[in-house]
Amino acid sequence: MESLTSRMQAVQSPIIPVVGELIKNSPGTISLGQGVVYYNPPPEAREFLPKFFAEPTNNLYKSVEGILPLLTALAGKLQAFNNIEINEENCIVVTAGSNMGFMNAILAITNPGDEIILNTPYYFNHEMAIAMAGCRAVLVATDENYQLRKEAIAQAITPKTRAVVTISPNNPTGVVYSQAALRQVNQICSDRGIYHISDEAYEYFTYNGVKHVSPGAFGNSSKYTISLFSLSKAYGFASWRIGYMVIPKHLFVAIKKVQDTILICPPVISQYAALGALQAKEEYLKSNIGAIAQVRQLVLDSLNRLQGLCSITPANGAFYFFLKVNAQMDAFELVKRLIQEHKVAVIPGTTFGMGDGCYLRVAYGALQKETAKEGIERLVQGLETIVRS
Repeated sequence: MESLTSRMQAVQSPIIPVVGELIKNSPGTISLGQGVVYYNPPPEAREFLPKFFAEPTNNLYKSVEGILPLLTALAGKLQAFNNIEINEENCIVVTAGSNMGFMNAILAITNPGDEIILNTPYYFNHEMAIAMAGCRAVLVATDENYQLRKEAIAQAITPKTRAVVTISPNNPTGVVYSQAALRQVNQICSDRGIYHISDEAYEYFTYNGVKHVSPGAFGNSSKYTISLFSLSKAYGFASWRIGYMVIPKHLFVAIKKVQDTILICPPVISQYAALGALQAKEEYLKSNIGAIAQVRQLVLDSLNRLQGLCSITPANGAFYFFLKVNAQMDAFELVKRLIQEHKVAVIPGTTFGMGDGCYLRVAYGALQKETAKEGIERLVQGLETIVRS
């Protein structure tokens, strides 16, 4: 049978399963690859599940945008933590993870052939979603510290541009954008009549006194700012698939069309678990993220031994470091050798749009201190051995 072609041929293959297969074939490998946390959801998430089972109608479809108790709880969180007020100009839509929120947004605001500006290195699922929608990702390089370049963003806008995407704290670099930088992007989007899509999945993961900033909190931003959030990271909710988006009210009908077609409604049992998670005591986030902060310092101390072999950009957010290896090597080949010869896994920078040079993303959120120490030692020794050979 003649093979059929489709738009999916233009979409890159997700790297995590590829690296996962390499890990599976090399038993004993420590993964510094996937962006997940080491800890479980708070007990309050489990405690809310009987409330789901107690109501038989919960087995039926529910509202496309999410159940009212969760929407109310999220509105309170947004006001308290993000300084985003839910009013007549905006609204919340619960999604099956923030990746779905991004896809919802792209399908709602574009036509095939439109352009979306991504700052490089980008998050690979964003680039994939844009390609799936028949649109084009316009790549704008960040500066030497992976910070936004507002002039370059402004120059990249064309009549086909529909949005600028920012991720802060950033995946894959771990950098946090300043309030001033995000305000500048918002102003550019407002002046040009396009959207600012702000991915804030790592909002709680900031270090050294750095504070998270939500562009949706800036004055008069409700009409053109789309904010994406997730419970996957901070609440250990990766498989529960609950995220949410704050959107301009005028996009609500379009977003509902997309979500009703793909999902009908977010999993209701997961929404109950999310409602419980949001009741968790402040100590839950403080202690777990505090433990990750300790691992972060351990990782940074070890990576600093690679000065000369690698360039390590300061990063005060998320749970990633993005290394530039100072050698002419293929990043994926380097990743394969690190797994096969040194039993440690990282993600190649090519996945994030960094093809000019050899880059690696190092993720440290999934490991507790002792395992992280062993994993990072393997990485340092592996890079010293391979790059210097």
